Amino acid sequence: MGVQVVSHPLASSMLADLRDQNTPPPLFRLLAKRLALVLCLEATKDMLTMSVEVETPLARAPGARLAQPLVAVPVLRAGLGMLDAVTELFPEVTVGYVGLERDHATFEPSLYYSKLPPLEGRFVLLLDPMLATGASAAAACGELERAGGSQITLLSVVSAPEGIARLQDLHPEINIVTASIDDGLDEHAYIVPGLGDFGDRLFGTL
Repeated sequence: MGVQVVSHPLASSMLADLRDQNTPPPLFRLLAKRLALVLCLEATKDMLTMSVEVETPLARAPGARLAQPLVAVPVLRAGLGMLDAVTELFPEVTVGYVGLERDHATFEPSLYYSKLPPLEGRFVLLLDPMLATGASAAAACGELERAGGSQITLLSVVSAPEGIARLQDLHPEINIVTASIDDGLDEHAYIVPGLGDFGDRLFGTL
């Protein structure tokens, strides 16, 4: 498994604004989408392509087109804040959903919803903006693998070392693309410094 931290200056600037507790939900949603665009571009740069030739207004020219179907799977509900970025970049993308709810006492997730398209042979983007303990991401990866997914990349806005380690241990074949690896988790399993509860800030349910 590879872990890639996107170091683009624009990503760093948007992440700083997402962390800011004074950023209101409408701006938070816009920034989340824009940062997800950067993460998505980085995550898909090695997708398979096929050579083509097209007719320009002046001559024929060589080119390339995507040769592999793409599937996006947001983890409900926070992952929805990243979905528009993927569908905007890849209008032909197929979308699935995984719903996971975390027990606030044990910090372990339980699956309450799963609706997935065919995954075999497809490039799968798992959208989960906060990789904290790694329990939810690991559960989602397990669900994707049971459905036939084998080429899976997790897009995460911020990640904790504990979550990365857990995912590496349970699903070593999964790639991670993130905007930051933060310091770690507090006693409530929140990422520090983090940016608070992504879903609450995204939907204004603070």
